[in-house]
Amino acid sequence: MIALPPNTTLLPDAEATARATADHLVDIAETATGERIAVCLSGGSTPKRLYELLASEAYVSRLPWSRLHWFFGDDRVVPWDDPLSNVRMVREAFGHGATLPPTHFHFIPSDEGAEIGARAYQRTLQDFYGDETLDPIRPLFDLVLLGLGSDGHTASLFPGKPAVEERVAWVAAVPEAGMEPFVPRISLTFPALACSRSVLFLVNGAAKRDPLSRLATGEDLPSGRVASCGRLQWFIDEAAAGV
Repeated sequence: MIALPPNTTLLPDAEATARATADHLVDIAETATGERIAVCLSGGSTPKRLYELLASEAYVSRLPWSRLHWFFGDDRVVPWDDPLSNVRMVREAFGHGATLPPTHFHFIPSDEGAEIGARAYQRTLQDFYGDETLDPIRPLFDLVLLGLGSDGHTASLFPGKPAVEERVAWVAAVPEAGMEPFVPRISLTFPALACSRSVLFLVNGAAKRDPLSRLATGEDLPSGRVASCGRLQWFIDEAAAGV
Protein backbone atom coordinates (compact mmCIF):
# COMPACT_ATOMS: atom_id res chain seq x y z
CA MET A 1 0.00 0.00 0.00
CA ILE A 2 1.31 3.44 -0.93
CA ALA A 3 1.56 6.37 1.48
CA LEU A 4 -1.66 8.38 1.38
CA PRO A 5 -2.25 12.13 1.78
CA PRO A 6 -3.18 13.54 5.19
CA ASN A 7 -6.89 13.45 6.06
CA THR A 8 -7.53 10.39 3.89
CA THR A 9 -10.51 8.09 4.38
CA LEU A 10 -9.80 4.71 2.80
CA LEU A 11 -12.91 3.06 1.39
CA PRO A 12 -13.50 -0.35 -0.25
CA ASP A 13 -14.51 0.71 -3.75
CA ALA A 14 -15.91 3.42 -6.01
CA GLU A 15 -19.47 2.86 -4.80
CA ALA A 16 -18.35 3.40 -1.22
CA THR A 17 -16.54 6.64 -2.07
CA ALA A 18 -19.64 7.94 -3.86
CA ARG A 19 -21.89 7.14 -0.89
CA ALA A 20 -19.45 8.60 1.62
CA THR A 21 -19.29 11.80 -0.45
CA ALA A 22 -23.08 11.99 -0.67
CA ASP A 23 -23.25 11.68 3.12
CA HIS A 24 -20.59 14.37 3.43
CA LEU A 25 -22.69 16.75 1.33
CA VAL A 26 -25.71 16.03 3.54
CA ASP A 27 -23.60 16.93 6.58
CA ILE A 28 -22.38 20.12 4.88
CA ALA A 29 -25.97 21.12 4.09
CA GLU A 30 -27.13 20.44 7.64
CA THR A 31 -24.44 22.67 9.13
CA ALA A 32 -24.65 25.49 6.56
CA THR A 33 -26.03 28.64 8.15
CA GLY A 34 -26.54 30.80 5.08
CA GLU A 35 -29.58 30.98 2.86
CA ARG A 36 -27.59 29.50 -0.03
CA ILE A 37 -25.27 26.49 -0.19
CA ALA A 38 -22.66 26.54 -2.96
CA VAL A 39 -21.24 23.28 -4.28
CA CYS A 40 -18.47 23.15 -6.89
CA LEU A 41 -18.80 19.99 -8.98
CA SER A 42 -16.01 17.91 -10.45
CA GLY A 43 -16.14 16.61 -14.00
CA GLY A 44 -14.94 13.40 -15.56
CA SER A 45 -16.18 9.87 -14.98
CA THR A 46 -15.35 9.44 -11.27
CA PRO A 47 -18.12 11.61 -9.75
CA LYS A 48 -20.94 10.55 -12.07
CA ARG A 49 -22.12 7.84 -9.68
CA LEU A 50 -22.17 10.42 -6.87
CA TYR A 51 -24.49 12.69 -8.85
CA GLU A 52 -26.78 9.77 -9.63
CA LEU A 53 -26.94 8.97 -5.92
CA LEU A 54 -27.78 12.55 -4.96
CA ALA A 55 -30.80 12.44 -7.26
CA SER A 56 -31.88 8.99 -6.03
CA GLU A 57 -34.70 8.25 -3.61
CA ALA A 58 -32.16 7.52 -0.87
CA TYR A 59 -30.78 11.09 -0.90
CA VAL A 60 -33.15 13.41 -2.70
CA SER A 61 -35.29 13.97 0.39
CA ARG A 62 -32.25 14.58 2.60
CA LEU A 63 -30.97 17.64 0.73
CA PRO A 64 -32.38 21.21 0.77
CA TRP A 65 -32.55 21.56 -3.00
CA SER A 66 -34.06 25.05 -2.86
CA ARG A 67 -30.89 26.32 -1.12
CA LEU A 68 -28.31 24.41 -3.17
CA HIS A 69 -26.42 26.14 -5.97
CA TRP A 70 -24.23 24.05 -8.27
CA PHE A 71 -21.06 25.36 -9.90
CA PHE A 72 -18.35 23.70 -12.01
CA GLY A 73 -14.65 23.44 -11.29
CA ASP A 74 -13.88 23.22 -14.99
CA ASP A 75 -15.27 22.29 -18.36
CA ARG A 76 -14.19 21.72 -21.92
CA VAL A 77 -14.91 24.36 -24.52
CA VAL A 78 -17.51 22.34 -26.40
CA PRO A 79 -21.29 22.69 -26.75
CA TRP A 80 -23.21 21.72 -23.61
CA ASP A 81 -24.78 18.76 -25.41
CA ASP A 82 -21.40 17.40 -26.52
CA PRO A 83 -20.35 14.05 -24.99
CA LEU A 84 -17.17 15.77 -23.71
CA SER A 85 -19.13 18.40 -21.78
CA ASN A 86 -19.31 18.21 -17.99
CA VAL A 87 -22.65 19.99 -18.22
CA ARG A 88 -24.08 17.11 -20.23
CA MET A 89 -22.64 14.53 -17.83
CA VAL A 90 -24.11 16.26 -14.78
CA ARG A 91 -27.50 16.76 -16.41
CA GLU A 92 -27.68 13.09 -17.34
CA ALA A 93 -26.50 11.96 -13.91
CA PHE A 94 -29.01 14.08 -12.02
CA GLY A 95 -31.75 12.99 -14.41
CA HIS A 96 -35.26 13.69 -13.19
CA GLY A 97 -34.79 12.55 -9.61
CA ALA A 98 -34.39 15.99 -8.06
CA THR A 99 -36.50 19.11 -8.35
CA LEU A 100 -34.19 22.08 -8.42
CA PRO A 101 -34.61 25.57 -9.83
CA PRO A 102 -32.94 25.87 -13.24
CA THR A 103 -31.24 29.08 -12.09
CA HIS A 104 -29.35 27.09 -9.45
CA PHE A 105 -27.12 25.40 -12.04
CA HIS A 106 -24.32 27.79 -12.94
CA PHE A 107 -22.77 26.36 -16.11
CA ILE A 108 -19.45 27.52 -17.53
CA PRO A 109 -20.19 29.30 -20.84
CA SER A 110 -18.38 27.69 -23.73
CA ASP A 111 -19.91 29.10 -26.89
CA GLU A 112 -17.50 32.01 -27.38
CA GLY A 113 -14.18 30.38 -26.59
CA ALA A 114 -12.01 29.88 -23.53
CA GLU A 115 -10.95 33.48 -22.85
CA ILE A 116 -14.43 35.00 -23.08
CA GLY A 117 -15.94 32.07 -21.21
CA ALA A 118 -13.43 32.40 -18.36
CA ARG A 119 -14.16 36.10 -17.92
CA ALA A 120 -17.90 35.49 -18.03
CA TYR A 121 -17.74 32.71 -15.44
CA GLN A 122 -15.64 34.87 -13.14
CA ARG A 123 -18.38 37.52 -13.31
CA THR A 124 -20.95 34.83 -12.47
CA LEU A 125 -18.97 33.81 -9.39
CA GLN A 126 -18.38 37.40 -8.29
CA ASP A 127 -22.06 38.27 -8.68
CA PHE A 128 -23.01 35.25 -6.58
CA TYR A 129 -20.35 36.05 -3.98
CA GLY A 130 -21.21 39.76 -3.89
CA ASP A 131 -17.62 41.00 -4.14
CA GLU A 132 -14.64 41.05 -6.50
CA THR A 133 -12.18 40.04 -3.78
CA LEU A 134 -12.17 36.66 -2.05
CA ASP A 135 -12.11 36.64 1.74
CA PRO A 136 -11.22 33.35 3.48
CA ILE A 137 -13.42 34.37 6.40
CA ARG A 138 -16.40 34.21 4.01
CA PRO A 139 -15.92 31.17 1.76
CA LEU A 140 -17.17 31.23 -1.80
CA PHE A 141 -18.02 27.52 -1.71
CA ASP A 142 -19.39 25.29 1.00
CA LEU A 143 -17.98 22.22 -0.78
CA VAL A 144 -15.52 21.75 -3.64
CA LEU A 145 -15.31 18.31 -5.25
CA LEU A 146 -12.13 17.44 -7.12
CA GLY A 147 -10.63 14.51 -8.96
CA LEU A 148 -7.07 13.39 -9.59
CA GLY A 149 -5.79 12.99 -13.14
CA SER A 150 -3.24 10.36 -14.11
CA ASP A 151 -0.72 13.19 -14.65
CA GLY A 152 -1.50 14.77 -11.28
CA HIS A 153 -3.81 17.49 -12.60
CA THR A 154 -7.03 18.52 -10.93
CA ALA A 155 -9.90 20.52 -12.42
CA SER A 156 -8.16 21.64 -15.64
CA LEU A 157 -4.99 22.74 -13.88
CA PHE A 158 -2.35 20.74 -15.74
CA PRO A 159 1.36 20.43 -14.90
CA GLY A 160 3.43 23.08 -16.64
CA LYS A 161 0.49 25.13 -17.93
CA PRO A 162 0.14 28.87 -17.12
CA ALA A 163 -3.16 28.45 -15.26
CA VAL A 164 -1.32 26.58 -12.50
CA GLU A 165 0.55 29.79 -11.62
CA GLU A 166 -2.50 32.08 -11.65
CA ARG A 167 -2.94 33.78 -8.26
CA VAL A 168 -5.29 36.68 -9.06
CA ALA A 169 -8.04 35.55 -11.43
CA TRP A 170 -10.74 33.21 -10.13
CA VAL A 171 -11.15 31.52 -13.51
CA ALA A 172 -8.54 30.83 -16.18
CA ALA A 173 -8.63 29.91 -19.83
CA VAL A 174 -6.66 26.76 -20.64
CA PRO A 175 -6.14 26.90 -24.43
CA GLU A 176 -4.02 23.72 -24.47
CA ALA A 177 -5.02 20.77 -22.33
CA GLY A 178 -2.24 18.68 -20.85
CA MET A 179 -3.81 15.36 -21.82
CA GLU A 180 -6.58 13.91 -23.95
CA PRO A 181 -9.02 15.08 -25.05
CA PHE A 182 -6.91 17.92 -26.37
CA VAL A 183 -9.61 20.58 -26.47
CA PRO A 184 -9.44 24.00 -24.79
CA ARG A 185 -10.69 24.17 -21.22
CA ILE A 186 -11.93 26.72 -18.69
CA SER A 187 -10.93 26.11 -15.08
CA LEU A 188 -11.28 27.60 -11.64
CA THR A 189 -7.91 28.60 -10.22
CA PHE A 190 -6.28 27.68 -6.92
CA PRO A 191 -7.47 30.87 -5.14
CA ALA A 192 -11.11 30.18 -6.04
CA LEU A 193 -10.91 26.49 -5.11
CA ALA A 194 -9.27 27.33 -1.77
CA CYS A 195 -12.03 29.75 -0.76
CA SER A 196 -14.15 26.91 0.56
CA ARG A 197 -15.43 25.37 3.76
CA SER A 198 -14.50 21.92 2.52
CA VAL A 199 -12.44 20.50 -0.35
CA LEU A 200 -12.85 16.82 -1.08
CA PHE A 201 -10.85 14.70 -3.54
CA LEU A 202 -12.52 11.55 -4.89
CA VAL A 203 -9.93 9.05 -6.11
CA ASN A 204 -10.89 5.63 -7.48
CA GLY A 205 -9.17 2.86 -9.38
CA ALA A 206 -5.72 1.42 -9.94
CA ALA A 207 -4.93 4.02 -12.61
CA LYS A 208 -4.73 6.65 -9.86
CA ARG A 209 -2.04 4.77 -7.93
CA ASP A 210 0.80 6.38 -9.88
CA PRO A 211 -0.15 10.04 -9.23
CA LEU A 212 -0.84 9.21 -5.57
CA SER A 213 2.65 7.67 -5.35
CA ARG A 214 4.18 10.75 -6.93
CA LEU A 215 2.37 13.01 -4.46
CA ALA A 216 3.66 10.83 -1.63
CA THR A 217 7.26 11.41 -2.75
CA GLY A 218 6.71 15.17 -2.66
CA GLU A 219 6.58 15.77 -6.40
CA ASP A 220 5.11 19.18 -7.22
CA LEU A 221 1.85 18.26 -8.92
CA PRO A 222 -1.16 20.57 -9.31
CA SER A 223 -3.34 18.35 -7.12
CA GLY A 224 -0.80 18.76 -4.33
CA ARG A 225 -1.10 22.55 -4.47
CA VAL A 226 -4.79 22.61 -3.59
CA ALA A 227 -5.65 24.21 -0.27
CA SER A 228 -8.82 25.12 1.60
CA CYS A 229 -9.60 27.83 4.11
CA GLY A 230 -11.61 25.08 5.82
CA ARG A 231 -10.83 21.37 5.61
CA LEU A 232 -9.17 19.38 2.81
CA GLN A 233 -9.97 15.65 2.69
CA TRP A 234 -9.37 12.67 0.43
CA PHE A 235 -11.78 9.75 -0.13
CA ILE A 236 -9.67 7.03 -1.77
CA ASP A 237 -10.68 3.49 -2.67
CA GLU A 238 -8.56 0.43 -2.05
CA ALA A 239 -7.68 -0.07 -5.72
CA ALA A 240 -6.15 3.39 -5.93
CA ALA A 241 -4.30 2.90 -2.65
CA GLY A 242 -2.86 -0.43 -3.73
CA VAL A 243 -4.51 -2.43 -0.96
